[in-house]
Amino acid sequence: MAPAFTIAAPSGARIRDRLRPAPEDEKVLRLVGEHLGRCQRADLAERVRIGQVTPKDARRAERKRKLTAVSSSRWAGAMTRASEDQYQLSMRCLYDERVGLRRAIGAITRRLAAPCGKRAKNGVRGYADQNERVHKQRRRQVLEAKLAVVEQKIAAGQPSIVAGGRRLAKLRHHLADACLSEAEWRDRWEAERLFITADGESGAPHGNYTITVDPADGTVTLVLPEPLRHLSNAPRGRYQFACTVTFHHRRDEWLDRVTAHRAVRYDIIRDSARGRWHLDASWAAARAMPPTPSEIKARGERLLGVDLNADHLAACVIDMHGNPVGAPVTIPLRLAGPASTRDGRLRAAISQLITMAGEHGCVGIAIEDLGFAEARQAGRETMGRGRRGKKFRRTVADIPTARFRERLRGMAYHAGLVVIAVDPAFTSRWGGQHWTKSLQEQSKKAKVTRHHAAGVAIGRRDALGHGIRRRPGVTAHHRRMVMRRATGQATSLPRARGAASPPRTAGTPTPGGKTRPRRGDQLTLFPDLEDRSRGHRTT
Repeated sequence: MAPAFTIAAPSGARIRDRLRPAPEDEKVLRLVGEHLGRCQRADLAERVRIGQVTPKDARRAERKRKLTAVSSSRWAGAMTRASEDQYQLSMRCLYDERVGLRRAIGAITRRLAAPCGKRAKNGVRGYADQNERVHKQRRRQVLEAKLAVVEQKIAAGQPSIVAGGRRLAKLRHHLADACLSEAEWRDRWEAERLFITADGESGAPHGNYTITVDPADGTVTLVLPEPLRHLSNAPRGRYQFACTVTFHHRRDEWLDRVTAHRAVRYDIIRDSARGRWHLDASWAAARAMPPTPSEIKARGERLLGVDLNADHLAACVIDMHGNPVGAPVTIPLRLAGPASTRDGRLRAAISQLITMAGEHGCVGIAIEDLGFAEARQAGRETMGRGRRGKKFRRTVADIPTARFRERLRGMAYHAGLVVIAVDPAFTSRWGGQHWTKSLQEQSKKAKVTRHHAAGVAIGRRDALGHGIRRRPGVTAHHRRMVMRRATGQATSLPRARGAASPPRTAGTPTPGGKTRPRRGDQLTLFPDLEDRSRGHRTT
């Protein structure tokens, strides 16, 4: 099993405020975005033609000089940087796609080697009948054809990139199904292909010379590209908007940077669905070193173990000894609806987790390091078949593993909490086997499921280093005092059949001097089977 690790703190920050341009300002924004978008797409196409080369051979300086003639030096730097980032991201996607296709082909090949309706010697189950086997053979041929195309693109170093998004491009042929008109689709397509991004520069006025936001009054100005300098209304080829912006979220951090003239990047984005313009500000943050799981255990701190599921979060507080504290909590997680609604509900659920951790004095939140990459790639062969298998695969695909981890990392960092990722192997199975009953005894009112027990297992085994299984000697709580003995305490051994005296510890005086304690009378952590059959020796 992989060891637990602390998820790194966010490497930067990004805030947003609405930009309300006047009609003439919006016209200028469209002209600037369309012109820079065409230049950036041409540079991206040239970068793809160069292929997978070292940074020195990417000819960035040559491409930047060519773009400077039609924009400016800083706009050209932002465009070449965006092209390189997009190219490297596309290559990583190709590598991931190749891994997924190979995994799916391998799973089908192993099942095709087994006889129909039986299992092979290695335990692999064959397909149910010959009809299903033929369909899987055809599917393997399709996957092999896709893999050949991917291998060819990787060898040439030329991925396929669609500026504006491949999904939106394909939507053009299914406008009726998407309930969109051609004009609405065209407006959305043009909005996605705008490019108004200016990288920050330390020492420049307010951290960015190309797009500048004055912290005193919130005025926004930008440098116009060379062909659009005739539209300027401010000195040195700049354009000043009639509207202002005020960053309310994390404003103090933004003010600290712009007043110190530290680098701040700005992006102007148009939301075509709502007809709004937004200004995003982002900057790099100093890397903080969160404590490791061993350091948290050494300090004797509490943790909040969380089990992520498709429709809820199961959480339980774990103390320094690995024992659950209080009743487990279930937080609903309804992720139906559009993306903005799902993201808001996910943030609300994470806020409840952070509030619960603060109320119980927890220093961190332990979650599973889930990805479901293999399940999404080869789930058809390993996660059941028919209607039941499809439902299970859909449930797994709906679990927001990556989005949950990223949102939790950022929100927990600002709340002063650390996030620990643990190996998800056997947490639900062993947690349900060893902790469901004891949690139900501890929490009479709440309904305890194996997901709550999995939260205990996550906090115990991986985050705090304890074993999942409960040690012998942990008895039920006292009927009057309602207290539970500590885990790993000394256990008393039963006396031999027919013995008249109860077992005594080594510190208990022997009355009358008639008997003396034997080794089997003492309390031991690990009782010996031989001691159970011995009685007291009479002098």
